[in-house]
Formats: sequence, structure tokens, C-alpha cells
Amino acid sequence: MNDNLTAITARLGLPDFLPGWVWLVGAGPGDPGLITAFGLHAIASADFILYDSLVDDALLRLAKPAAGQIFVGKRAGVRSCSQEDLSRLLADLAGQGHRVLRLKGGDPFVFGRGGEEAQELARAGIPFRVVPGITAGIGGLAYAGIPVTHRDTNASVIFLTGHGSDGQLPPHDWKAIAKASPTLVIYMARRHAGAIAAALIAAGRDPNEPVAVISNAARSDQQVAVTTLADLGTASESSPILSIIVIGANVRLRDELDWLVRMAPI
Repeated sequence: MNDNLTAITARLGLPDFLPGWVWLVGAGPGDPGLITAFGLHAIASADFILYDSLVDDALLRLAKPAAGQIFVGKRAGVRSCSQEDLSRLLADLAGQGHRVLRLKGGDPFVFGRGGEEAQELARAGIPFRVVPGITAGIGGLAYAGIPVTHRDTNASVIFLTGHGSDGQLPPHDWKAIAKASPTLVIYMARRHAGAIAAALIAAGRDPNEPVAVISNAARSDQQVAVTTLADLGTASESSPILSIIVIGANVRLRDELDWLVRMAPI
């Protein structure tokens, strides 16, 4: 299978994954089919793959038989490797002449630590390449039948995180955010969902505005709970940790555009 994959990606004329390089690759939000051709090329070429818990096992099975696979994500809220140790490991393996793939769920530069890892590689003099992936705030919504933009509902969208580096709700300007865009997509917001809803309502958003909580986005166990802004806190309490929240009129389009339900066998 790996030989076939290598042949296919070679026909695309993709650049070689050279020894001593680190590629930071986004694997997409869940469905392994959402990875890019660049991502497949990197998996087939890598000597070491350092991956997160959101990376589907089907992608790892495409690696070379001799490739080292190292889990560096979180499970049950416990990090297996500190960020400092991870950055050092990436640099050390590349410095030994290996092709090192850092495979991350979603997109490396969207509310992840890809930027921090790239900075450490740059400071260590390690050559690297960044391969964007489909972020959950776009791909997860699409798999829930919710367009992130639509001409009839919104001409702008705001992406923000509901979870700061200290675990607390970031000090956003909620008044500005509430007025700036009709559609809000919030990452890592489960813990502070009630506080976010209260802040937005206090800033003038309609308590009856539709909201969707998308859990395990684009995965086989994806769940979508549709509620209102006023009830967001309660709805989020029962949702899994891996959730994306979307607020705005676009959520109503799900009734017509929930294609996953339409394609399900009767």
C-alpha cells in the first residue's frame, strides 16, 4: 500500500521530503479522507511520525513499516509529552538526519501549537515545511451540514478560542465580538460555554439565537446538538470534550443541509 501511495504522490510532482527536515502537517478534523495529498506524501516518506490523539489510525497505517511512531498528544486530559520535550525531540531527530513528520489534527496553525513548534525549529536551525490542514471550524461545520458562510446569512465569520493557555476563558472583548460578525465559531469552549453565552447576551446577542455544539467533528461518532444561546451552557455540559460551537443563523440551514443523515442507509 505504501508503494502505491508513493507512486500516486510522485505523479503529482510533490517536493521530496528530505532527510533532516521536519514537516508540520495538518491531518484534518477527523475523517482520514480529509488529509491533503501533501499530507499523504509526508506519511509515506517519514522516518518518524509524532502524532496527536485526533489523528486517525488509518493514516498511521500508511506509514513505512520501519517508521517510528510516537504518540505526543493528550488522552483523558493527560499530556504524554511536554511542549518543551516535544520541540526538543523534533529537533533532535531531524538533527540525526531523519525525515520527521509532526502530524497534528486539524490545521497546525489554527488554535494549535504548530506556530510554537515551528519557532523552536527555526531557532534550532532545523529546516521545516508547514502543510495546512482542514480546520475543525470549517470541516466540522461542513460535516454537520452548517456552512461557515452563506450569502443569505453572513458576510463575515469570527474564529476564536474559549480556552486560554492557562485553562481560563481568554479576556476577549465580548462587546466587540458580539457586534462584529453574525457568525461565531468557537474552539475548545465546552468548559466555559455558559460564561461565553452570558457574556454575548450581555453584549446584545439574542438569547434565542441558534447554536450548534459539534462534538468529535467529522468522525464516525460525531454528535451535533442544536440549541439556543441562552441554553448553550446546559447543552455543552453533556457534550464530549472535543467540541466546536457555532453561533448564528447558519445553524438553521442544517435542517436542509445535513447530508450525513441523507446518505445514511435506510
